[in-house]
Amino acid sequence: MSSEDSLGRDPASLVGDRGDNANRYFCEVCRSIPSELPSRSVDEQQKTEEKIAQCYNSFLERFPSLCLASDVTIEFVKKGLFRSLSSGYTSLDASRPWLCYWMLHSLEILGYHCSEEEASMVVQFLNRCKDPKRGGYGGRPGQVAHAAPTYAAINALCTLGTEEAFNSIDRPALCSFFSSLHQRDGSYLMHEDGEVDIRGLYCCASVAKLVNLDTEGDLFSNSATWLSSCQTYEGGFAAVPFTEAHGGYTFCGWAALNLLEHQFLCDVDGLVKWLVCRQMAFEGGFSGRPNKLVDSCYSFWQASPLLMAQFMLASNSNHGSTKLALDHLHLPLFNAEALSEYLLLCCQHYGGGFRDKPGASKDYYHTCYALSGLSLALNFPGVYSDLRTDLRNIKLEPINPLFNVCQRRAEECQRFFSAMKTVNFP
Repeated sequence: MSSEDSLGRDPASLVGDRGDNANRYFCEVCRSIPSELPSRSVDEQQKTEEKIAQCYNSFLERFPSLCLASDVTIEFVKKGLFRSLSSGYTSLDASRPWLCYWMLHSLEILGYHCSEEEASMVVQFLNRCKDPKRGGYGGRPGQVAHAAPTYAAINALCTLGTEEAFNSIDRPALCSFFSSLHQRDGSYLMHEDGEVDIRGLYCCASVAKLVNLDTEGDLFSNSATWLSSCQTYEGGFAAVPFTEAHGGYTFCGWAALNLLEHQFLCDVDGLVKWLVCRQMAFEGGFSGRPNKLVDSCYSFWQASPLLMAQFMLASNSNHGSTKLALDHLHLPLFNAEALSEYLLLCCQHYGGGFRDKPGASKDYYHTCYALSGLSLALNFPGVYSDLRTDLRNIKLEPINPLFNVCQRRAEECQRFFSAMKTVNFP
């Protein structure tokens, strides 16, 4: 596949055709340099860049502006949530609360709010996923409680935002479940007799903060110290100490430190450096770690901790020169337009939904996190006036980068449970 379009023109020559939209640096100098030592990873990177160039060329030739096909994506998501899923989703049979969360969050970002009847159906299903013995939620009815689907279930209930949804949450049972996962060194198991993983700690801390469980006592003793030990020499966070940094784990580690209010226990400057290096110069999207392909889900996993770090540094007087620089920036520490273009042109599916990259199939996971990343990019404070006109016309609900639920829903949930007594570790 040639990098030229059907008329034999180089992609760089098409930038000038965009008039008001000519802010993106889509050009050949950003592409990977061919390696003298070919490998499978180099070959896959070059193939991915060819497909992305084709997407950009096709858009530049045929369309005057970027757009988000909200209506068809809403229909795609509603079909999966309220009607049926294809046989391709059988591998996610033990991840049903996740499917509920991905779909509900996608709908909420796009401005669709479930009816009382629809919300009640979801609440009743999630009630069946509860593990009455252990206290959390399993991956489907009848399964043992697990930290990950518990997080997904609580986020789904938070997104619904109904009184029935909030009242279905058994906070003492959650606290008991979390205490059974907590280890002496501060780490968390994913489930009873399961593996230790930074995701487990984040999931429990996120739920605890949303539903007003005590995060300052024994339930999270030594947890901040353990989290900081997961930061690698690269700057990102790994699943456990002394392993490789990864985008998803970096989000979990940094978000959990923020939730526990121990942000400065890690190397924030190293973290920011690692994160900004994950945005791909040619593609515009993020990868999960060095020498890996672009993927739309990292639009959230990488952009979210980057924005959290930026907000923290900009508001902290101890970082004098950094604070001054960020005060004058008024933009996110990533290229919001490049990210938006990658998501809208290369990942948006004509039949609704999003995929990870051109050539892949759409799915609910990537739809959720692509929309989450797009919301972060377009709703960053101060970025609106610097966006092109077509991107300004895209309206998405702002999300909370710590929980990845819409900001309004997070505030409603915390307000509801803050009126109740904090549940402490027994």
